[in-house]
Amino acid sequence: MTVLVVSLSLAVLAAPAAADEKVTVFAAASMKNALDAANKAYGKPVTASYAASSALAKQIESGAPADVFVSADLDWMNYLSGKALVKEDTKSNWLGNQIVLVAPKENAAPVDIIRGLDLARLLNGGKLAMGEPNSVPAGKYAKSALEKLGIWSSVEKSVAGAESVRAALALVSRGEAPYGIVYATDAAADPGVAVVGTFPADSHAPIIYPIAILSDSKSPDAAGYLDYLKSAKAAPFFEKEGFTVLK
Repeated sequence: MTVLVVSLSLAVLAAPAAADEKVTVFAAASMKNALDAANKAYGKPVTASYAASSALAKQIESGAPADVFVSADLDWMNYLSGKALVKEDTKSNWLGNQIVLVAPKENAAPVDIIRGLDLARLLNGGKLAMGEPNSVPAGKYAKSALEKLGIWSSVEKSVAGAESVRAALALVSRGEAPYGIVYATDAAADPGVAVVGTFPADSHAPIIYPIAILSDSKSPDAAGYLDYLKSAKAAPFFEKEGFTVLK
């Protein structure tokens, strides 16, 4: 009986430590396909939560338990850095991406994305789906590109600002919007849409995905997980989805 009591006590004491070994990653919605595949290959417990980088950063600020954060832009990582919520020596610029114009696959025709493009005419009264342009990184990049190309003022009132880039993609895939602006990696993940044009790289700031361990991380495996994601072993999962692994 004594042995049983001692064994049960040890099991109870060991439980929290085992739970802490799991890594929780908060990642931009556009990361889902690639990160899910990489996490499966990792072979250790990982819980991933996907949403717009802005929403995830606010959740982290409010105390949501997470170990690793991947943002779709530098702004939201810097936001957390400014609040001392990131382990600075773990932060790095990890991946690159592109923004593209997509249309429902059955209605896809090439669009030459140049300065002065009459996108309003192409919309023909329909909506332009994109991430919310003042907070969601994909939407911010899209607005910046449209402004640089002299298009924004003609389509601003037609914008359907979605809570995440994946939500914007879904509007196009379901035929609820004739066009949308999303990351190239998202377009590749949805067979219901086709890329009809790619925005010039000089029409917006470089699209960079930074990654870092959060200051409140309790997982002893967070550093190992971060090293894995940035390794040559994991790189193919992200390159397959269209990301550029930054050196």
